[in-house]
Amino acid sequence: MTAGALTMLGVFGLGILIDIPIAFALLIAAVVYLTAFAAAPMLVSAQQFAAGMESFTLLAIPLFILAAQLMNSAGLTQKIVRLCMTLVGDIRGGLAVVAVLACMMFGALSGSGVADVIAIGSMLLPAMQRSGYKKGFSCALVGTASSIGTVIPPSIVMIVYGTTSNTSVGKLFMGGVIPGLMLTCALVGVALYVSRKNGWGGGTPSTSREKFRAFIDALPALMVPVLIIGGIRFGVFTPTEAAASACLYALIVGMGLYKNLRLNDIFDCVKATAETSAAILVIIGAAGLFAWGLTYEQVPQAIASLIGELTDSRNSVLLLLTLVLLILGSFMESIAIIIIITPIVMPLLSQYGIDPVHFGVLLTVNLAIGANTPPLGVDLMAACRIGGISVMESLRPLVMMLVAMISVLMLLTFIPELVLFLPNLMDS
Repeated sequence: MTAGALTMLGVFGLGILIDIPIAFALLIAAVVYLTAFAAAPMLVSAQQFAAGMESFTLLAIPLFILAAQLMNSAGLTQKIVRLCMTLVGDIRGGLAVVAVLACMMFGALSGSGVADVIAIGSMLLPAMQRSGYKKGFSCALVGTASSIGTVIPPSIVMIVYGTTSNTSVGKLFMGGVIPGLMLTCALVGVALYVSRKNGWGGGTPSTSREKFRAFIDALPALMVPVLIIGGIRFGVFTPTEAAASACLYALIVGMGLYKNLRLNDIFDCVKATAETSAAILVIIGAAGLFAWGLTYEQVPQAIASLIGELTDSRNSVLLLLTLVLLILGSFMESIAIIIIITPIVMPLLSQYGIDPVHFGVLLTVNLAIGANTPPLGVDLMAACRIGGISVMESLRPLVMMLVAMISVLMLLTFIPELVLFLPNLMDS
């Protein structure tokens, strides 16, 4: 590896160690590289920073965030939770199952794990505590279940990967459906096992009439994934157009059907969307500049050559990349990892015949696991903050959940058809 690449990586690593925000750590490392090695005029830093954000597909990110904000303000989150409560909330361990199902359903609206934690955790964590669930278990469950939102479409992580790797975002969305459902089933299994082992009960049984009423109330929210996935599957619109359609749908439902979405609420949603989107796009721009520096120093080719010397097995390469991603996911923000790693691994995917859609979904699941793995573990930290406990209190119950998620990851790694079945239907 060249001196320039080592300098960039060293400055970035130092920035992370002294707790500089990751976007600024990436920027500082890239600027130090350009200054010290005169690799290109300084104007390149501004050009590459802007180029990293210059994509029509990336417009889907603020639009999906806005759609989720509008739906949350319109009360769709509460209706999803109520539906789950009426369906399974009364069984032993029902509240834990409700947490997983609600996180999965809201993930199909928001595309963000942290958004899931805030929306679902703030409602269910206090209820689980009142029903006798241990805080550590509840927070670990909500954190891991919320990360399904980064796998099941629409996924902000998949949008970034698709843009960076020039892979169809529509196919990535379709590829995330089965893995998202598998992760949901795995976590439901853990939730039921632990809850019943500890004798944690559920809520009050609901009548058939109450279940039907809750389903009708939640139906507008349940139609959002159908609108997005169905529209993309049948070529009605692109992912970006799907995001815009979701915003329009949220406005119609909130203002026309429920009549509880006011102009002040819309202004607050737009403000929150601008803040969240700006933070994401700054990271995308900074990571794009950093990745350009690594590419200029031919780091992707060097790593591809090194791995080629170590193994000629496709599965071995996938397992090696999985290990690297699990480690990086514990220390870095998901979007930065995608933009830095993708240019490095693309030559490997081509060399070993790995489908970029398959790898993109594996990458997303890896980062979902990393989002709950200390020391960073953003989803886990957010859940613990809402639950009012330290991360250490959640580690013991977290282990079983991570084992379940990694088991799903291994199945997806060795059985690519679980990921590629639905995307391949788009070609038929």
